[in-house]
Amino acid sequence: MVIIGMLASFVAPRMFAQIGKSEVKTARAQIDALEKALDQYRLDVGRYPTSEQGLAALNERPAGESRWAGPYLKKAVPLDPWSHPYVYRSPGEHGELDLLSYGKDGQPGGTGDGSDIVNW
Repeated sequence: MVIIGMLASFVAPRMFAQIGKSEVKTARAQIDALEKALDQYRLDVGRYPTSEQGLAALNERPAGESRWAGPYLKKAVPLDPWSHPYVYRSPGEHGELDLLSYGKDGQPGGTGDGSDIVNW
């Protein structure tokens, strides 16, 4: 019993660290996929959706957008791996658009799992 407890105390922290890494990888992959969908939207409409239109414009035609040819995603816009919505700004502070997750803590900035995951 003691040996099993010692093994669990050694293995568990390593397993949970891997889970945190996979969540960050998932967020990066989702941001990349959303960025590609936004690029397709821009090719059709001539510009990115406004911040007010948000990422919802990838699935639903915004009012007055006659050149919209979506939906640009097969499914609804996902939440980040920590169940927070992605932050989208257009025009962005770092480029034409900013797309980011605030990480595990859901707050700007942070370190470790709480670090922001961004498209710039």
